[in-house]
Amino acid sequence: MAEGRVAGRAVAERDFAAVLAQVKPEAERLMALYPEKRSALLPMLHAFQNVEGWLSPEAMAEAGRMLSVPLSVVESTASFYTLFFRRPIGRYMLQVCRNLSCRMNGADDVMAYFRERLGVGHLQTTDDGTFSYEEVECLAACDRAPSMQVNLEFVYDLTPEKIDELIAAMKAGTYEVAPLPQTAMPARDWHVGQDTGRKSPGGQDVSHPNAPGGMGDPSGIDLIERLARSPYPIEARPTQERLVREGAERLKHAPHNGEVEH
Repeated sequence: MAEGRVAGRAVAERDFAAVLAQVKPEAERLMALYPEKRSALLPMLHAFQNVEGWLSPEAMAEAGRMLSVPLSVVESTASFYTLFFRRPIGRYMLQVCRNLSCRMNGADDVMAYFRERLGVGHLQTTDDGTFSYEEVECLAACDRAPSMQVNLEFVYDLTPEKIDELIAAMKAGTYEVAPLPQTAMPARDWHVGQDTGRKSPGGQDVSHPNAPGGMGDPSGIDLIERLARSPYPIEARPTQERLVREGAERLKHAPHNGEVEH
């Protein structure tokens, strides 16, 4: 692909026709593996991302066309899986584990050091487009905590010194893991948030709509109070969920103002 310039940096210009020509043989091979060709959707999306470095709108549209599935199906599938990137990302995707075993072994300090060294936060990309940074759930490497993945390759026993070494090697082009292709310059924030402004009833009018009622979030009680005030959700859609059925009664006995329930 030809090169262009973005903010003084050389960046490959997007040429989707060339991308399609490269992916199409693999896509046809994948479709031939399944009795129903739509079963090839996930590996086909990976094939496009492996060439472009992200999952572009053109790639999703072409996958839908080849598989004879609606674009809505392709987009909903891509948005469900966190390893499909629907916006351009850096050449190195740095994913640091933030789960229990890693945190017990210093992951909080590791994450803070990464953020300081890179000058970015969770789900952000450095201004030069080299690094995208994400703090992720368990990577199943608890015996070598704290751990991370670089372009899905594991790095174990993280320390500030090891972080300095791997960042220096990536910048120098000598790191053992190959950089990802980059056919479009990433923006600062690469994560695609909620596509619609409307939430289901349980996620409306709460302080944390993506995790209503979660730890430290009083909105779980708010939801019960709304149900107690109006039984319509139960009457319109009957449920055997105990928290809904018994919510009003439980509110009478719930501790208030910092009281501890015994």
